[in-house]
Amino acid sequence: MEDSFKIPQLLLRYALGITFLTPVADRLGILGAPGTGNIEWGNWSNFIDYTTTLMPVFERSIVNVMGSIATIGELLVGICLIIGFKTKYAAIGASLITLTFIVFMTLSVGIQKPVNYGVFTASAAGFLLSFIPNYKWSIDNLLNNKTK
Repeated sequence: MEDSFKIPQLLLRYALGITFLTPVADRLGILGAPGTGNIEWGNWSNFIDYTTTLMPVFERSIVNVMGSIATIGELLVGICLIIGFKTKYAAIGASLITLTFIVFMTLSVGIQKPVNYGVFTASAAGFLLSFIPNYKWSIDNLLNNKTK
C-alpha cells in the first residue's frame, strides 16, 4: 500500500515546527523590538512578564526558570519537527507542551486566549502527527533506510 501521508506529514511537520520556533525567536528579540509589527514580546523580560500572569502562584524567579525550560523545549521540538529527527517523540512533545499551555492559559486568563492562539489545534496536530507511520523526507527516514 502506498504511503498517502508523504506530503501531509511534511506540511504538518513544517507548520508545527514554525509554530514553535517563531515565538522563541520573538521572545529572544530576533523578530524585532517590542511594540513593532506583530511582535508579541520582543524581549525576554516582556515574555517573563506575560508568563508570570499565566503562573501567578509562582515567584518571578521560578517563572524565569520555567520559561527557560519551555523555550528550550520549544526550540528542540521545532527543530526536530522541521528536520524530521525523532519525529514521533517531537510530535508528542509538541502536544504535551501545548497542552500545558492550554491548562495554564485557561486557568489564568480564560479559555478564549488558547482558542485565539490556536493552541488546541497545535496540541491536536502534534498528537495526530505522532501516529503517522513514516516520515518521508526526514532524518528519521534516512536513518531507517540505512539500517535496512
